[in-house]
Amino acid sequence: MAGGSEMNLFTFALRNIARGRARVWVTVASMAFAGAIMIYYAALMEGFMRATQRNAVAMELGHLQMHLPGYRDDPDLYARIADPGRIVATLEGQGLAAAPRLFAFGLAAAGTSSAGIGMRGVDLAREPRVTELDRHLLKGTWLREESPAAVVVGRKLARSLGVEVGDEIVVVGQATDGSMANDLFRVGGILKSVGEGLDRNGFLMTESAFRRFMIMESGAHEIAIRLPEGGMELTAATGYLETLFPELEVKNWRQLQPVVARIVDLSRSSLIIMLVITYAAVGILALNAMLMSVFERIPEFGVMKALGTSPLSVFGLIACEALIQVSCGALLALAAGVPTALYNQTHPLDLSFLASTSSTIAGIAVDPVWYASLTVETVVLPVLFLYIISMAAVLYPAAKAALIRPLAAIYHR
Repeated sequence: MAGGSEMNLFTFALRNIARGRARVWVTVASMAFAGAIMIYYAALMEGFMRATQRNAVAMELGHLQMHLPGYRDDPDLYARIADPGRIVATLEGQGLAAAPRLFAFGLAAAGTSSAGIGMRGVDLAREPRVTELDRHLLKGTWLREESPAAVVVGRKLARSLGVEVGDEIVVVGQATDGSMANDLFRVGGILKSVGEGLDRNGFLMTESAFRRFMIMESGAHEIAIRLPEGGMELTAATGYLETLFPELEVKNWRQLQPVVARIVDLSRSSLIIMLVITYAAVGILALNAMLMSVFERIPEFGVMKALGTSPLSVFGLIACEALIQVSCGALLALAAGVPTALYNQTHPLDLSFLASTSSTIAGIAVDPVWYASLTVETVVLPVLFLYIISMAAVLYPAAKAALIRPLAAIYHR
């Protein structure tokens, strides 16, 4: 140990750590516990963000939608895309899934109850390629072409009308020719909670039944599009379709649901905030432990510097001790956090006893069954922050040890 250049920092760091086992293991255990909790929390938040985005896209919106300009501000029954078949064929030729949709408003009555409804004509062949509504039924069965009088209604609408599967509903509306449209339908299925709009007034029927009821031979009000997995990025796809169909208004799900998009973005920011807050406590503990270690060894550092050890080597020794402790804490955090998150990917947290089954965010249903989603980011980010904050916490103790005067340190009591 004659000079700083000859000192094996790692060996001396291990020796010093072994001398203070109780303090070291408390520090390492706190780092490991905080790291494991944050890995699990990050995986849960990733699962929440993916589920929220999936509910927005897969249950109703699709990744993109096309309308005539101004239709979304004023959903006029006559503002229809003239040739949806050609457009859908073009989109499918580009490798995209697309489904035309028809919309109208009417009044439904059952028994002594009535409610305003939003009728939707569904393309049974194409809609399941864009959304998963056909697999999101609470009761009954999905629409079938051979049963045009059978409809699927939203959960809250069914409750408002007091109907169950098999009950009859009278519907009145205004057809495209100006005549009064009225008919008797039967409830074939009731949807689970999807979103505020569909839950409250959703009234789904086959496209052919809708066209007969509304006397609408052609056109579509909306074309919903779903991008393939690993395909074109959302913003790029929006720009591409705007160029391909300049006569139509093209919006992606983030533009259609800006509040949901903002929540997804803020969820990532909240993870950073939680990491900083949680690891700040760990950093204070590491700072306290390293300060105590430095003060206990002030005479030792004085002897080392008197023998020619450079301030940089002393600084490096303290930093190396901290690095070893953080590395042990990170390994233990990975050993505990990763398996827990992986387990939660297949065995979700069921929070239905805490939240209503109809909980929504910005009109999008939130599933009370919460799955984790473990990704590289959810593992790397907590571990990286653990290293950064813990190593930052030892800068002051390391600098104090490095700058101490040899003679004063040797006689320190």
